[in-house]
Formats: sequence, C-alpha cells, structure tokens
Amino acid sequence: MVDAFRTHIMQTKELGTCPVKQIGGCSFFYMRISNVYIVIVVSSNANVACAFKFVVEAVALFKSYFGGAFDEDAIRNNFVLIYELLDEIMDFGYPQNLSPEILKLYITQEGVRSPFSSKPSDRPIPNATLQVTGAVGWRREGLVYKKNEVFLDIVESVNLLMSSKGVVLRCDVTGKVLMKCFLSGMPDLKLGLNDKIGLEKESQLKSRPTKSGKTIELDDVTFHQCVNLTRFNSEKTVSFVPPDGEFELMKYRITEGVNLPFKVLPTIKELGRTRMEVNVKVKSVFGAKMFALGVVVKIPVPKHTAKTSFTVTSGRAKYNASIDCLVWKIRKFPGQTEPTLSAEIELISTMTEKKSSTRPPIQMEFQVPMFTASGLRVRFLKVWEKSGYNTVEWVRYITKAGSYEVRC
Repeated sequence: MVDAFRTHIMQTKELGTCPVKQIGGCSFFYMRISNVYIVIVVSSNANVACAFKFVVEAVALFKSYFGGAFDEDAIRNNFVLIYELLDEIMDFGYPQNLSPEILKLYITQEGVRSPFSSKPSDRPIPNATLQVTGAVGWRREGLVYKKNEVFLDIVESVNLLMSSKGVVLRCDVTGKVLMKCFLSGMPDLKLGLNDKIGLEKESQLKSRPTKSGKTIELDDVTFHQCVNLTRFNSEKTVSFVPPDGEFELMKYRITEGVNLPFKVLPTIKELGRTRMEVNVKVKSVFGAKMFALGVVVKIPVPKHTAKTSFTVTSGRAKYNASIDCLVWKIRKFPGQTEPTLSAEIELISTMTEKKSSTRPPIQMEFQVPMFTASGLRVRFLKVWEKSGYNTVEWVRYITKAGSYEVRC
C-alpha cells in the first residue's frame, strides 16, 4: 500500500490539493515539509485532526533535536534517533508526550546538527517526573520574577454584512483572550467574565441573586490545555495554572446582542451613462470618550472610471485604480461622530449597453481600543500563590474589523 501511495503521488503530483487520500482499504494522511512527505496510514475511521496535530508536534520535536532542520539529510543522519523518539511519542496508535524539554531528559542522544542550525539553549531542566505524570506539563518549577505581572488582552473581530438601508443581514463576533504571564512559582489563576452561564452558576453557589448588568452568551468556547475543565463544568469559572510567557487562553464566538462599532449609510446615484454621485456617511456608535484608529473605508467604483473628485469632512480620500475603489482613511475616529464623503465620478463612455449587475460591497477596516462588540468584560482576575506575593494585572480590550461589509 505504501508503494501504491508513492506511485500515486509521483504520477498525479497532487500537491496542496487534498491531504487525505484513500487507496484500497487504507486512508493516507500526508503532509509535505520541505522535500519530505510525512504519511500516516490508517485502516479504520481515525481522528484526522488528531493525526495532523501529532505530525506537526512530532516535526517540531525532531527539529529541536536536529537543530532546526528537517529535510532528507537530517532524516538520513538521525535514523536511529528518529526510531527511538517514535517509540516514546506513540504507543499502540495513541500519541504520548511530545514535549522536547521532557523527552530530552531521558533521550539524551544529540542529533546530528547541520552546520547552519542554531546552538542548543542552556535552559534550566524541569522536573520530568512531575511533568510527565502530573497536570502541569506546560510550566516548569522554580520560576522567579522581581515584578509579578499579568497582561490580559481581549481581541475581537466583527464580521458584518449590512444592506444599503442599514439592515443587518449577517453578524457575528469571534474573539480570543490572550495572556502574557510573568509570575513566580506555581500560581493558580481564576478569571471571571460577565457571561450569562457563569453569573447564574455563581449566584446559585452563593445563594444570592445576580447583580444587574449586561450578560452575554458565549458560543463555541475552546480553552488552552491549562484550563481546569472539571472546575469549569461544575462552577463555570475559568481556573488555570498558566504557562510562562505569552499564550492564548480561550477562543469564543458570539452571534446575538452584538454592539456594532460603526454604521455605514451609502447613497449612490447614476446621472446618465457617464456620471455617478456617491455619498457615504459613517457613524461611530461607541461612546464619545472612545475613538477608533486606522479607519479605512473602501468604496467600489466601476472599472471604466475616468476621473474622480471628492470632499470629506474628516480624514483623506483618494482613488485607487488598481483595486477600483475610493479609499477613505481616517487616522483617529472619535465616538458619536458622523463624517461624510461626497464624490463625483466620471466614467468612460462605452458603446456596449450597460448590464445591470450587483455592485461589490463597501468594506471597512478599523481598530477600536477599550471596546468590545460582544460586550464581554473581565469581572475579576485573581492570582493565588502559596508565597502570597502581590501581582499587577493589566486588562485591555480591542475590537477589529473581520469581514465588515455594507451593500451599496
């Protein structure tokens, strides 16, 4: 079957099309990394996502042994070491520990490194027994910082499709909670959000009614492996022992109750066959004390545009012929304001009759600090460590444009 797969790849050269191929009674999951194909062969209905995740982690492990290189030469030079590693990272088809720091404690053989590879780092050796058998394999013991700090960012992307009359046709928010931890020892963190389920569960445990305030319903929540899922299922609080440095704590999606940061109201008039009038009003819906940064509004115009002239009440605008758009840029956009763009467009006269076709939508790019379209808020961030040190917590909110489009 392996020969059949190799022949298939050599004959068809289906590079980058489908990473899963069925030949006979076997399924082949394959990836190409530099000049090497990595293939997993299964004869049952296996978990494809788990298989590819295993391949990615295994390649990262091999690179850490080979000094950053993973190609045909590295495999030939380290054949025995690869066999030894494969024996440790998979048992009976089940992935095991793939952490390079832990495996290097008991597979001490160094790989044959290429002359261009980076030098091995002299990092402190973690407690292998604790990390292999315990639940904190992502954090080593003995970390010490002079100043204990936690940085938490809630970054959201708004995806919107709105009609020309301001009716929302499709809207959702995808968000992620990013953390950067510089904490000594083995701290236990607890994060409280204003999500509906978490607040209801807290009121049940404390036998008191929930406080008034906006609550939101999180959909499709996924957590980093450090989060205690048993505690989350029982208490609906996010408790975890964080990795050292920067990591993504959780991802979520929200489809209801979205606070749109902007409303776009376009008016387009066709004055005969060779002239158009475009008026676009952009209203910022967030608070007057807040502001958006790097706002870009792209207004599509016909391909046969000859000349444009426009006036704006804020920012700058220009015609970009390469993308057939009027590009309106506002560096700093205050809340509760309504800047407008008025443009006159002259078109090249064509002999063919104009076909009625739908125009591409107006697109927006922006970034609004200290604003969340979902309404998600951090209620508390508690840090507990047995030594009882004081910590400094920093929380920041950012909302960006994902696919923010308005039909015109």
